[in-house]
Amino acid sequence: MSVERKEIAVMVTGVGAVIGCGIVEGLRTSGRPVKVLGVDRNPGCVGRDACDEFYPKPRVPEESEAYLDFWRGLADEADLVLPGIDEDVFYLDAHRGELTATRLGLNSRELIDLARDKWLQIAAAGEWAIPTVCEKDWEECVELLGPPPFLLKPRCGSGSRGIVRLENAGDLVRHADGFNMIQRIVGRDDCEFTVGMFGLGDGRSMAPLIFRRELSTSGHTRFAEVVDDDDVARAAVALGRCLQPVGPTNYQFRKDGARTWLLEINPRFSSTTAMRAAFGYNEVAMALGFYLDGQEPAASTIRKGRARRVAVDRVELEFDSRVDAGH
Repeated sequence: MSVERKEIAVMVTGVGAVIGCGIVEGLRTSGRPVKVLGVDRNPGCVGRDACDEFYPKPRVPEESEAYLDFWRGLADEADLVLPGIDEDVFYLDAHRGELTATRLGLNSRELIDLARDKWLQIAAAGEWAIPTVCEKDWEECVELLGPPPFLLKPRCGSGSRGIVRLENAGDLVRHADGFNMIQRIVGRDDCEFTVGMFGLGDGRSMAPLIFRRELSTSGHTRFAEVVDDDDVARAAVALGRCLQPVGPTNYQFRKDGARTWLLEINPRFSSTTAMRAAFGYNEVAMALGFYLDGQEPAASTIRKGRARRVAVDRVELEFDSRVDAGH
């Protein structure tokens, strides 16, 4: 006689954005009975329709007790919370002690702290660190980094937001604000990779899935191809051994000739979560067993292929909105 498994209530945040939608899709294909509880600041976001229940964030400051009370209430409803945006990762990490009624699907505090400041990531990247300096005058940048162009990057931020290409001293003057870093441009756009790895907390990680990717103007992956690349895999495994991530972790690299350079580490699910699941690497399913049951995930069978992200229109017709267009 088969035994019916208990339904798991999983809270997914940021369901109005691509990562949150990817987490929901990963839950639906996890093979486990789940009740998806969606959270987003936009009460009309499209992602709410993919959830079984939806909770809009209150319009109150995140520093307020009312906002913390909102999360306390959610914790009582969920067996597990999986954050889909950086803001929620940082908030939940800062309030682990107040949200003990549920399991939080969070990475290690140390790695989350690295994610808050890209300058700290550069310091932790070791041999894979791109030559970078904190914001300086133009002459110092050229002296330390070589000939331009350079990239100006905010020390705090995600995706490609705030990144500016610098061709000359005038560009730096226009965009400098005292809390950026300046980086040498390495490699070509077609030599960029995004790597998904599930960390076990002791320096070991599940074998990675590596995408060669192309970016959209928003900074998200628009095209991804599953590849085998020994250099990228070696760098990701070595960084995982050093940084000891816990759960879903995303590494981004560029190759320039024989060199492999680390662009960024994200201690969370990435915008390619649903793509990875489609190729057999379901980090969301791994997270269910790992965070709820303490189970080390089984090895994934990864399929080869390519994925493209496209925009589609979502149309909702009102019942009595028909208009005779024939006259």
